[in-house]
Amino acid sequence: MKDNTPTPSGRLDPRLDPAARPALDPAEDTDEPAFEWMQSAPAARAAEGEGAAGSAAAQPESRADRKAAEAAAAEGAGTDRNAEAGQDAATDRKTESRQPSAAGSSSMGTHYSEPLPTSALQVRPPQEEVERRNAEREQAARAKPVLPRVLQVLLAIFYPVILLVLAVRAVTSPLFLWVEYHRPGFPGDGYGFNADDRMTYGSYAVDYLSNWSGPRYLGELVNRSGEKLFKDGEVSHMADVKLVFLSAFGAGALLILISIIAIIYLRRRTPGGVRRGLFAGSIVTLVLIIGLGTLAALGWQQFFTEFHRIFFAAGSWTFALEDTLIRLFPGQFWIDAGLVIAALVLITAAVTLILTWPTRRRRGLAPARKGRKGADGEGGAEGSDMKDDAGADEAPQTGNVRPVNL
Repeated sequence: MKDNTPTPSGRLDPRLDPAARPALDPAEDTDEPAFEWMQSAPAARAAEGEGAAGSAAAQPESRADRKAAEAAAAEGAGTDRNAEAGQDAATDRKTESRQPSAAGSSSMGTHYSEPLPTSALQVRPPQEEVERRNAEREQAARAKPVLPRVLQVLLAIFYPVILLVLAVRAVTSPLFLWVEYHRPGFPGDGYGFNADDRMTYGSYAVDYLSNWSGPRYLGELVNRSGEKLFKDGEVSHMADVKLVFLSAFGAGALLILISIIAIIYLRRRTPGGVRRGLFAGSIVTLVLIIGLGTLAALGWQQFFTEFHRIFFAAGSWTFALEDTLIRLFPGQFWIDAGLVIAALVLITAAVTLILTWPTRRRRGLAPARKGRKGADGEGGAEGSDMKDDAGADEAPQTGNVRPVNL
């Protein structure tokens, strides 16, 4: 089969001159899209830039040459980008360096530029000021509120008074009268009262101290012969005693109410505050009772006389032996009453002292570690216990140990 297609006039026949250069060279025709794949990226961009001037970049003749040219072009492009970035950074630094001077020049004008709010934080105060602030901060952290301390002191002061009032109230009861009149060794009445008469008439006198009746409650009582049981002087003295007793009971009730409020507040706000207040109050109570008991033992009559002088007018509390008050309440009755009051207060204070003793568990501290067994085992254990007890108050309470509140 033969190709009879005519050859264009502008086309060279390669068969006529094999050594001749082709009429269409892809290196020269850089604008032809069909030959862009044969050029490297930098060379293509250079060819596009230089195409307007009429120059074309020469292509490498082999594949290895093209790879080397592409690598060299990439390194050149990276160097150009680094140089451009360095120039941009230098330009930025120059601009920033010019800004303060520009701000200073503008501040000289009509507009005022205030400093930034955080500019003062960059100025460190003197070392003395820093130490003073740290000391004040530590002191504020160690300081305790005033109200819990005041409540603890009040609880310690009120506790012995409350115990004393309650003990007196326990003695002024028909039960104590019955025990006294029926116990062996209690002196009898030489004027005719038996145990039943004393219990009946004495109950009237004791009830009068705690009720709201007037002096007629005792003034209109009569004995078996129809005579007045109590004389006017006796009734007047019992009215004075009733006033003292009611005042003491009212003060005791008020102190109990205040103590309950203090206990509730300390339990909620101050762990261990109730325990410390009661512990101090029990110590005060023991000291007070031991002191008063010593004075009473050294001279009961003098102690009894001075006690009456504090609350009653002179001459209003002295009676004859045949008077009803002396027959119902002889001297031995008051000695027994004083012993019972002291015993009740002493036992209650001792029990409170034991229950509120500041052990390691009540203070919220970990139990002491036992020393090693051996020659120095006991000494090591004692040394560790002494060290733990000495630093117990300074040891902080951790979150794993919960203090026991009383």
